[in-house]
Amino acid sequence: MPPLSSSQTANFSASYAELGAFFSRAIAPTPVAAPQWIAWNVELANKLGLSGLTQDEALDIFSGNECPSWAHPIAQAYAGHQFGHFVPQLGDGRAVLLTELTTREPKAMFDLQLKGSGPTPFSRGGDGRSALGPVLREYLVSEAMHALGVPTTRALAAIATGEWVYRDEALPGAVFTRVAQSHIRVGTFQYAAVHGGPEHVKILADYVIARHFPALLEIKPDTLRYRQFFHSVVQAQMKLVAEWQRVGFIHGVMNTDNTSICGDTIDYGPCAFMDVFRRNQTFSSIDRHGRYRYENQPRIAHWNMARFAETLLPLIHKNESDAVTHLTALLQNFEQDYQSVWLQCMARKFGIGVTENSDTQARIHNLIEQFLTWLEVNERDFTCSFTALTDCYLYHTEITADLICTALEADPNDEVLTQWIDEWLSHLSTQQSEQITERMTHANPRRIPRNHQIAAAIFEAEHDGDLSRFHRLLRAWASPYADIEEFRDLEQPPAPDQQVTRTFCGT
Repeated sequence: MPPLSSSQTANFSASYAELGAFFSRAIAPTPVAAPQWIAWNVELANKLGLSGLTQDEALDIFSGNECPSWAHPIAQAYAGHQFGHFVPQLGDGRAVLLTELTTREPKAMFDLQLKGSGPTPFSRGGDGRSALGPVLREYLVSEAMHALGVPTTRALAAIATGEWVYRDEALPGAVFTRVAQSHIRVGTFQYAAVHGGPEHVKILADYVIARHFPALLEIKPDTLRYRQFFHSVVQAQMKLVAEWQRVGFIHGVMNTDNTSICGDTIDYGPCAFMDVFRRNQTFSSIDRHGRYRYENQPRIAHWNMARFAETLLPLIHKNESDAVTHLTALLQNFEQDYQSVWLQCMARKFGIGVTENSDTQARIHNLIEQFLTWLEVNERDFTCSFTALTDCYLYHTEITADLICTALEADPNDEVLTQWIDEWLSHLSTQQSEQITERMTHANPRRIPRNHQIAAAIFEAEHDGDLSRFHRLLRAWASPYADIEEFRDLEQPPAPDQQVTRTFCGT
């Protein structure tokens, strides 16, 4: 394969592989029998400087059938707590980091990773392949999350392999190309700590700081820089989870090996978006005790950050006791700090800007919780309910309790709701109209990746080879906040016989 043409704007590197064999293993993708295109993200390819590739070249590269001269394929090593239980060695069992790519304007580095590209040294007896269904799910949901404004990995390509993979049944195979700021996880630090000790943790921390938090390089002494590094990672996790809560997203497997250091959503296995609002909602078939339920995601983020802190102890202070004291101090305000981030995020859904006045913040917090409780008690759709509130404000010059009750299909004599409406309208009276519109229209999506819609697209693709629904959903979810007549049918919640209550990892 020749190098990319001079018209390309990408520079390739292998900085992670250069950290040494401790952190990764060199492994080439395994070729597939008969690759065929499912999807190619033209917009993202242009952003990455890959537009000079022909369709045939891209098909060969991102199916794993050709390894170009600019690729340095590796499988990354990591450990992780899975459902609270520590596994000292995991690693990329069905994925290969093909290369790192740095764009010129704006300058930014990204990983290009193939998933389902064959076995690696970390496969633990698995076939290293992916079925079509999980590839379609990750492509759809990761691109939808990007359009929703939630930090996420992205989808560059999906390619059918022309081969079967065998799980509970024979399923068509596919390879997915994921783009990420990096694939370094909390579990990567745990692996370094357990198998390499402080020296390897330092190597990894220095690499991550230089790659993701370069402003911290100026901080001296080193111990203070590592403390600020930890704080920066914690802040990124808070912001990420608050955005999940805003759109009703449930990750499903918030294991430490699925927690990205840079604060992106990564690993879309049994993920799902809520229809009816339930704080204890779970979908994942493997989350039998609700550890990763919607309401528990902030607490799990806190728990994961505590596990991350444990790996950094030797870098924070030579005396372990003093290091624990420092990091405990940074973690002890997690709940309070997260609530502040969550409040700013959720208040936008109601058109409200949050000030620093503590009494006002308490009132806004109560307003949000009261409405969420009303949704839960009355079993209302999370997304549709906020669309209704948004439309009441956008399309009516006079907003009344009767109007809002009608929009929410609620009893106008519901005193709990009408009292809440009075309080909400009181808050809105203190806000500027343009800002209310801006907040609500950019915080309340009309369309989300609903489970039943994804399931239908996967079924048609697997059983009939029909990708038309997949591509329609992809177009619809690219503009989730826009009122588009063509896609209004996709705004509707599932009928009782369409509900999907369980999602599966698909590995």
